[in-house]
Amino acid sequence: MTKSSPTLVKDPERLESRLAEIPPEPGVYFMRDASDRIIYIGKSRKLRSRVRSYFRDGYNKSDRIATMVKQVAEIEFIVTDTEAEALALEANLIKQHQPYFNVLLKDDKKYPYVCITWSEDYPRIFITRKRQLGKEKDKFYGPYTDAGLLREILRISKRIFSLRQRPQPLFKDRPCLNYDLGRCPGVCQQLISPEEYRKTVQKVAMVFQGRTQELIDILKQQMDKAAEALNFEAAARIRDQIAGLKSLTADQKVALPDDTVSRDAIALAADDQHACIQLFQIRAGQLVGRLGFVANAQAEFGAILQRVLEEHYQTADSVEIPTEILVQHELPDSEILADVLTGKKGRKVTILAPQRQTKAELIEMVERNAQYELQRMQKLGDRNQQAMQDLAAIVDLPDLPHRIEGYDISHIQGSNAVASQVVFIDGLPAKQHYRHYKIKNPTVTAGHSDDFASLAEVIQRRFRKYIEDPQLTRAGNPDWPDLVMIDGGKGQLSSVVAILQEMNLLEDLRVVSLAKRREEIFLPGESQPLETDAEQPGVQLLRRLRDEAHRFAVSFHRQQRSDKLKRSRLDEIPGLGHHRQKVLLGHFRSVDYIRQATPAQLAEVSGIGPRLAQEIYDYFHP
Repeated sequence: MTKSSPTLVKDPERLESRLAEIPPEPGVYFMRDASDRIIYIGKSRKLRSRVRSYFRDGYNKSDRIATMVKQVAEIEFIVTDTEAEALALEANLIKQHQPYFNVLLKDDKKYPYVCITWSEDYPRIFITRKRQLGKEKDKFYGPYTDAGLLREILRISKRIFSLRQRPQPLFKDRPCLNYDLGRCPGVCQQLISPEEYRKTVQKVAMVFQGRTQELIDILKQQMDKAAEALNFEAAARIRDQIAGLKSLTADQKVALPDDTVSRDAIALAADDQHACIQLFQIRAGQLVGRLGFVANAQAEFGAILQRVLEEHYQTADSVEIPTEILVQHELPDSEILADVLTGKKGRKVTILAPQRQTKAELIEMVERNAQYELQRMQKLGDRNQQAMQDLAAIVDLPDLPHRIEGYDISHIQGSNAVASQVVFIDGLPAKQHYRHYKIKNPTVTAGHSDDFASLAEVIQRRFRKYIEDPQLTRAGNPDWPDLVMIDGGKGQLSSVVAILQEMNLLEDLRVVSLAKRREEIFLPGESQPLETDAEQPGVQLLRRLRDEAHRFAVSFHRQQRSDKLKRSRLDEIPGLGHHRQKVLLGHFRSVDYIRQATPAQLAEVSGIGPRLAQEIYDYFHP
């Protein structure tokens, strides 16, 4: 297909020929435009009838779908054996290609997840806002709308059950005080087997799966057995665990006629740009979880809800799937989703849009909560808009600053000097654009720092590509900042201005500095700061940018300093070069673990043979 290929609606003969080639089987279909870009991905239990419906006159299409159909120049398809395979394939392809006309869930780091690293012998449990499915066995639960409540649940879980309390061991040859207090089973010294520890973590996982009552019932049976065996100490410990678990679900009763049915209820609220989705998890008549999602609002509401449910249940265990799902709007492919979930759970799963009585009232409650989340997002957007308008007025920008970059330097008396570049897009952190720099200036060494020269070096490295390649455009380039902020006062700003003048970029780039002491803003060539109030919205936006640049620089500096300390010890081992050091540290996580390893364990690492393993062992055990 060439770029000159007409769209299918303008070539009826080719359209009819293409539709006739599509089989009436389950699978996934792709819509491509004249530039060969995938603009839509869908699934169906009967591919031919679904794809043909898009081009049928009189078919009730939304404005978004009607616009998409006019751009379709080619249709491709993949046939699958089952509808479940089609659903899973569609979800993976949408994540990979991000088609413009599909419903795309936004990962804006707004809501936190709980991660359990089942890929490790001793799984860790922690809260994160980054859902990165790096290892297949690791499991994410969420996203949860109430971060404070989530932290409290995790804190109580660690108090109820004996879990590892520290990410790294405090001592190399003995457990810490948490072991003596009964809060940790001694994971650092392997005083508990991986199998037994995983059983404990599985109990905690049941809390995040909404199976708290099931866990309580299991513990009651264990308590009774312990009491019958006259093991009163164990029975008392289990009794305390049950009491702690009951405190998690206190006062969360939801009034529904059938408390034995597990339910999820999903609803949304939307404006012109965003849709905020809430999913309530109800088990045994109790609200055990409230999850939140954000999506683009250009699609039909039923399609948005369907996309959320498909992605949410894709990685769910069978016990996490409810037998009934209440939806605010009818789903376009509810039958496929219900059949797939039924097969996955092993019991019939029903999806329905209630119209009256108690279940409809539950959907209304979920919708109200979604409306509150949307209002919060709108207020945040309004504050950002106000801050950008104020900042544009302060520094005299012709338009609102879409992209703002902040720079900071971090070191300890010149040693391990690094710099950070952070980026705000429309007033919000855009972490995918953050960058680290190691200062290469040979005059910046331990005992001799030069922030002015370091900032000049970083700015030169950041913008030199525009000098080396004159074809690169500046105006309208998404990589070109509307404003650059330097952390510091007149001296730091002057050094940056000097290098930009040398590169002939100063006229095209707006640069300011923000001094810490009085939150004063300096402009190039001005000896006095601007007359501003530290609490006005534009200055607060610059402060957030400055604080983020400082945090990012300090964290990178600490990492570099820690890596250097680790390598300085390993450098003394003959035959252990930089690459093998990285492999060792990646395998054992720390020098302390390398020291504790046996020659056989060391030899298992890629690139470390028996001879080198013995040398490493002998170094730590002279």
